[in-house]
Parts: sequence; structure tokens; C-alpha cells
Amino acid sequence: MVKEPVAVVGIGQTKHVAARRDVSIAGLVREAAVRALDDAQLTWADIDAVVIGKAPDFFEGVMMPELYLADALGAVGKPMLRVHTAGSVGGSTALVACNLVAARVHRTVLTLAFEKQSESNAMWGLSLPIPFQQPLLAGAGGFFAPHVRAYMRRSGAPDTIGSLVAYKDRRNALKNPYAHLHEKDITLEKVQSSPMLWDPIRYSETCPSSDGACAMVLTDAVGARRAPRRPAWVLGGAMRSEPTMFAGKDYVSPRAGKECAADVFLQSGITDPRREIDAVEMYVPFSWYEPMWLENLGFAAEGEGWKLTESGVTEIGGDLPVNPSGGVLSTNPIGASGMIRFAEAAMQVRGQAGEHQVDGARRALGHAYGGGSQFFSMWVVGAERPTS
Repeated sequence: MVKEPVAVVGIGQTKHVAARRDVSIAGLVREAAVRALDDAQLTWADIDAVVIGKAPDFFEGVMMPELYLADALGAVGKPMLRVHTAGSVGGSTALVACNLVAARVHRTVLTLAFEKQSESNAMWGLSLPIPFQQPLLAGAGGFFAPHVRAYMRRSGAPDTIGSLVAYKDRRNALKNPYAHLHEKDITLEKVQSSPMLWDPIRYSETCPSSDGACAMVLTDAVGARRAPRRPAWVLGGAMRSEPTMFAGKDYVSPRAGKECAADVFLQSGITDPRREIDAVEMYVPFSWYEPMWLENLGFAAEGEGWKLTESGVTEIGGDLPVNPSGGVLSTNPIGASGMIRFAEAAMQVRGQAGEHQVDGARRALGHAYGGGSQFFSMWVVGAERPTS
């Protein structure tokens, strides 16, 4: 059966900040949803179903929050589905919604992801014990720092690469009104002199803790024709997972990430992603993951990703702009971070990214990962409707 073409016709974000004490979780998610509906010029009555995602419930301590959020999201009497795949959940939530439209189960779906980290303690929530080891980790950075060191040894990358990524993304964030961190006085020297948290990861090379939500309206070909603005067409989407720990796992370049990217590019008809993708919104919570994921996703050969960063290829004005929005390094409501990557990719091909717009962007990749590099979700969106 031929899939129904899927289009992104509405996008909404909250202003991401350290603490949104002026609204409840319900108020936060509704703010993003209303903005997405306004962008699509639709009403709640036009929405057939809602797909919602967030990170673990223990972050805020509200179990199954989707049940009490049905009112806020106009889902009373409509199908509502909850998705959870750790940090990649924002991306996988969007893909579940996309598949509902592609399979013609629903015509128009609102998808939304959120986190209110000010009402949680993600640092200690992510300090999970590892079997047969002393419990010395503190947060996600403690888990991923050894993998970064392994990448440095494997690739021969100089220790300056992480700071170059952070400096780039924080400058990009200044062009994004929704970004959490607006460090107007940021300099490369400030990044390089910030405290070392988990060697080799410095404080300024890490993501913030944010409150925020992101929403999108996805619809079919008929809905796209009625849209007031140019839609972003979903050219391909995929999810992959693998265990956090198993014999032979490559933490530097996980197999699940490689296979997910290969599947998405195959669906999208892309044979040379380095040349055919115009912008990348990549899930980079710690700056060293930019060069690591460049290799994992097929944009660079093994051991070569850091050279793209060092040479300026990943700058907004470079050949392959990565995280023109400022990325996760500048905005991180964990449950929504993946969806923000997907939404920002769609904004690029719709030409609505404002000051952080990549000139001439026609195809863009949204990427998310979560857990111990075990969950991956990605999509490619384009300005042109797919031909099949």
C-alpha cells in the first residue's frame, strides 16, 4: 500500500527558560499547542488525535501526566497516545504521529513533547547505578565522558574541538528567540576557561536544564493543500534501538544510530548526505557529540568528523550547518529536545527560521538519541512533496 504523504503545517514552541513558574505543566503544553495551531490556522476541532511524549515521569514526579493534560490539549473524546524513549522521545513522538497520518489512521494529528525540569532533579535522576561498578557517576555527563575520551583516542582529535562546538552553538542561539541560553558576551576563551566537570567535558560544553514544550501539526496531502504557508514534507523517518550494554557495543558510534540514518536516507532518496542535506538539527547535549554523530550518521568518515567542525563546515555559513538554532547545548527541556530538533529542521525547509535561517535550505535532518545511546529517531524533511 502506498503511504499517504505527510506534511508539517504548524509549529509552536514556548520560550525555553530555566523555570516557568508562571504556568503549570498544562499551561506550558497548551502554550506550544496553541502556537502550532495558529501557525497552521487550524482549531482544536480540526485535530483528529494527539500524540504526546516526555522523558521519565520521575523527573517531575507526576505519573502518567498525559491523562490530566487531555483537557489542555483538546484531546477529550479523541484518541491520545503517550510515547517514551528516554531522551530521543521528542523525535520518536513525532514519528509515531507521522505514521498515524501516513497509514491513514488519522488525517490531522497534533504532536507535542515537553519537560518542566525546574520541578525535577534530572542530575540525580540520571545518576543510575551500573552493575558491578562503584556508583561514582553524577548525571549523564559522567556516563558519556568516557565515550568522548574514547573518541578522542580513536580519532586523534585535539582537545579544542569541544569548545569550538559550544562556542558555535551558543552564538547561534543568540539568533533564536526561543533558545534558553542567550550569552551575549560569549567568547571562545570563556568556554575554554570554564570549569571541568567530567574530563574532558567543561561546564560551557554541556546542555542547560530547561522548562519548555514544542508542538507540531501533521496532516495529509489534502490538509497540506489547504495550509496557509509552505509545508515541510516528511521524506523519511526511522527509529532504532539497541541495549545500553552488551558485548561488542561501540559507544563511540552505536550500530543503531548508523542503521537508523541509513534507513532514513534510503527512504529519502539521499545517496550523499554530506552534499544533499542543507541543514542538520542534531541532538548534541555535550559538545563533543557533534563530531561523533557526524561520523555515526554518515556525514564524515570514521575519525574525520572533528575536522568538519574545526574547518568551519558546521557553521551557519558553512557547507553543512549543524544546529543553527543553538541546539541542545543552548536549550534542553529533555522530553522536548528531540522534537525541537525535528521542528527546527522543518522550520528550515519552510523558510521560517528567522535570523538562524540557512539560505536555500531545501532538505534538513532532525536527529535525536536517548538513554545510554540506545534509542535513535530521525527524519528528513523537504520543501518538495515526495514523488512516491
